[in-house]
Amino acid sequence: MTQVLERPADLSREPVSAAARTARRKALLHWVAVHSLGVAAALFFTLPFVFVFLTSLMSDSQALSRDLIPHTWEWGNYRKVFATPGFLTWWKNTLIYAGLGTVLTVVSSLPVAYALAKFRFRGRNLSLMLVISMMMLPPQVVIIPMYLFWAKQLDLSGTLWPLIVPMAFGDAFSIFLLRQFLTTIPNEYLDAAKVDGCGDLRTLLRVVVPMAKPGIAAVALFQFFYAWNDYFGPQIYASENPGAWTLSYGLESFKGMHHTDWNLTMAATVLVMAPVILVFFFAQKAFVEGVTLTGVKG
Repeated sequence: MTQVLERPADLSREPVSAAARTARRKALLHWVAVHSLGVAAALFFTLPFVFVFLTSLMSDSQALSRDLIPHTWEWGNYRKVFATPGFLTWWKNTLIYAGLGTVLTVVSSLPVAYALAKFRFRGRNLSLMLVISMMMLPPQVVIIPMYLFWAKQLDLSGTLWPLIVPMAFGDAFSIFLLRQFLTTIPNEYLDAAKVDGCGDLRTLLRVVVPMAKPGIAAVALFQFFYAWNDYFGPQIYASENPGAWTLSYGLESFKGMHHTDWNLTMAATVLVMAPVILVFFFAQKAFVEGVTLTGVKG
């Protein structure tokens, strides 16, 4: 009788084991598929940077060949780039443009975004629609009147000030992004601060800013990346003065009329990309958090 009872128990365990093996097999296939797609996507975005880096270490004669690996690692190409007349000046101009522009954009956009997110006043929705409409306006549409104003009226052509000064008056995209983030902050915190005697400005500085650090970091990174990579603005306002060129515009000087040193051009490109990659690498947590939380509440 004992054998009769044990045999059905053994038979009942076999389907369970088969189902478990099938589930594990499916899980393994899913893991392989997901990670294969991840590796393929990573290679798709990484290989161009690898190609640029390897080309920057080639000799001039090998740069246009089919070889992917340098025959000799020409680390001196980077020294030649730094020795290029004006390169350090372009680096300084880019740091001033990106750094000062980012600070001015955040400082000027945050109060406007705070007002649009937390204040109740007549015309608030209309003001928000105007900000959104400014985001849809291409800069090429207003470049002619803006150039005439800065170059002819204020005589600031050949400098970067026509690009830096407007950032002190806010940026439509930054205002909208910060406004969307600030709407996620509960009003109870602001009401508690006002009960304790804080005014609007003190509430903004003591309560809102510490809670909005991810959103502020995202806006700052967006603006820094935009200014660092900006080519159109320096071409319009600073092209006539090499002393005011930025790195993105100065790269054009590595291209000659009859011959281009692609190894030096790639080395300069690596030096231009490196600060942006490092900034994003160390600030990606705050950047991703700020972008993810933005727009949760409208």
